[in-house]
Amino acid sequence: MQSQAIGRSRGGRTTRIHAVADEQGRIAAVLLTPGQASDISGARALLPTMPPSEDPIADKAYDADDLRAFLTRQGTRPVISPMPNRRAIPAFDPVAYRKRNLIERAFYRLKDWRAIATRYDKTARNVLAGICLVLAVTSWIS
Repeated sequence: MQSQAIGRSRGGRTTRIHAVADEQGRIAAVLLTPGQASDISGARALLPTMPPSEDPIADKAYDADDLRAFLTRQGTRPVISPMPNRRAIPAFDPVAYRKRNLIERAFYRLKDWRAIATRYDKTARNVLAGICLVLAVTSWIS
């Protein structure tokens, strides 16, 4: 049976939407994972789809040494806010990190659509189709 990307977390049955956006904040790739899946697992699956960028930007949930090492080996300089409990704080550019709001705004545009915000559709295929529809409509309007 195919996974429908529904999992259990503290909030109940949930799904996580992972996305890669380009430098203009347009979502280039989307992945659904169960709610209990870590953000790092979603990042590993989306890395091959990432558009070329000098500074891939991610939030604290993606702060892992192996992810940073992979991005550095790819010739990029990752801009990832370090977790507060890290012993060795890696280099971090807070000015470049401000661009992260582009992906946040892209998620806000997605969540404006009630069916996506509340996941009315039960199959992962239909949820992804709804996300693609919203992305097409919002990019056409703007």
